Amino acid sequence: MANRWIAEWRPDDPGFWADTGRRIARRNLAFSIFAEHLGFTLWTVWSIVAVQLGAYRFSTDQLFWIVSLPNLVGSALRIPYTFGPARFGGRNFTVVSVLLLLVPAVLLAVAVSDPATPYWAFLVIAATAGLGGGNFASSMANITHFYPQERQGAALGLNAAGGNIGVSSVQLLMPLVIGAFGLAAAGLFWIPFIVAAALGAFFLMDNLSSARAPAREQLRIAGRAQTWIMSLLYIGTFGSFIGYSTALPLLIKSQFPERASLVWLAFLGPLLGSLVRPAGGWLSDRLGGARVTLAGFAAMAAVAALVWQGLARHDFVLFFGAYLLLVAATGIGNGSTYRMIPAIFRARATTGLAPGTPAHEAALAAGRRDASAAVGIISAIGAFGGFFINRGFGGSIAGTGGAGAALAAFAGFYAVCALLTWACYLRSAGPVAGLAAARV
Repeated sequence: MANRWIAEWRPDDPGFWADTGRRIARRNLAFSIFAEHLGFTLWTVWSIVAVQLGAYRFSTDQLFWIVSLPNLVGSALRIPYTFGPARFGGRNFTVVSVLLLLVPAVLLAVAVSDPATPYWAFLVIAATAGLGGGNFASSMANITHFYPQERQGAALGLNAAGGNIGVSSVQLLMPLVIGAFGLAAAGLFWIPFIVAAALGAFFLMDNLSSARAPAREQLRIAGRAQTWIMSLLYIGTFGSFIGYSTALPLLIKSQFPERASLVWLAFLGPLLGSLVRPAGGWLSDRLGGARVTLAGFAAMAAVAALVWQGLARHDFVLFFGAYLLLVAATGIGNGSTYRMIPAIFRARATTGLAPGTPAHEAALAAGRRDASAAVGIISAIGAFGGFFINRGFGGSIAGTGGAGAALAAFAGFYAVCALLTWACYLRSAGPVAGLAAARV
C-alpha cells in the first residue's frame, strides 16, 4: 500500500485497457480531479477576498495586483511541478502538492484577522496562493500517462474541468461563508477538504513506473518549436479563462458600483467555462483540435468587442451576458488546445514508422513522455495569461478610467492566435504540414 507502483502499463492495448487499465485510470482520474479542484480554489480565492477588503482602503489597481500575483506565482510553479510526477510518482507528488495548500489557507486567515496588516504583507501572502496553481501542471502531466491516445481529449478535459470549476466554487461559496463566519473563514474553510484529498491520494492513487523520466530528459522538450507555439496558444485559451474568471468580481464592483451586490454572480463565468471544457476535448476528438481552436479564437475576438460595448454603454446585462460567452469560448479553447498537445507529439514521434512494430511502440511511448513534459511547460507559460489579463484591466482602469483599452488589446491577440493556428496546423503547405494530415 505504501508504494503503489504499477510496473506494467499499456493503455493503448485494447485487451489490457478493458481488463485492467480502465478501472485504474478512472480511480486515479477521480482523485486527481478532487486534488486539482482544491488547488484552483486556493489559487483563486483572493478574487473574492480582494472585493471584501474595503476597510483597508486599497485602490482598484492595488486590488488587481493582489488578484494578479497568485496567477504569476502559480504560472511559474507549474514548470517544476510538471516534472514532479515523473520524478517522484504521480500519487506521491499529488499527496505533497495537496498538503502544501495548507500554507495559503492558513496565511490568508492570519492576514485578514489583523486590521493593521500592511499592503506588502497582503501581496506576499496572496502570492503563496500560487501553490494551488502549480497543481494543474502535475495533475495533467500525470493523467496523460493513464489514458490511451483516443481517450485523452475527454480524460484531460474532465481532469482540467474538475480543476477549473474550483474557481466557480470559490466565487459561489465564499461570499456565503464570509458572510456567516467572517473573512478568515475564506482560508480556514478549505482545511478539512485538503486533508481529505491528501488521504484519498495516499490510499487510492497509483504511481506508474513507465512514466518515470529524468528531469534532464524532460527538459529537452523545451527545445521543440511545437512547445512554444502551443504555449502561445494556451496563453490565449487557459490564460484568458483564469484571467477573466478572477477579474470579474473586481470588474463588476469597479465598473458597475451600483450593481456591487451582484458580485456573487461572478461564479457563473468560471462555472460555464469549466463545464464546456470537456466539450472542447470531445469536439476535438472528432473534428480535430486545431479546427476547434481556430473557431474558439475567432469567437473570443468577436465577443470581446461585445464586452467592450457593454462597458461603453454602461449596460450591465449586455456586459455580463457577453462576458459569460467570452469565458465559455475560452473553456472550449482550453479543451481543444489540450487535445492538440498529445496528438502533436505522438504524430512527430511516430512519423514514418509502421503501426504495430516494436519501433512504433517505442516511439509511441517516447511521444507520450514528451507530451507529458510539454503539457506542464505549456500550462505554465499559458497560465501567465491570467496575470496579463488582470494587469491589463488594472492598468487600463488606472490609466483611462475604463477597461476598453485592455479588451481591444486582448481581441487583437486572439486574432494573432487564430492566424497562428491556421498557419501551423491547418494549412497543408505550412511549416508542420505533416501534422495537418494527422488531424491534430
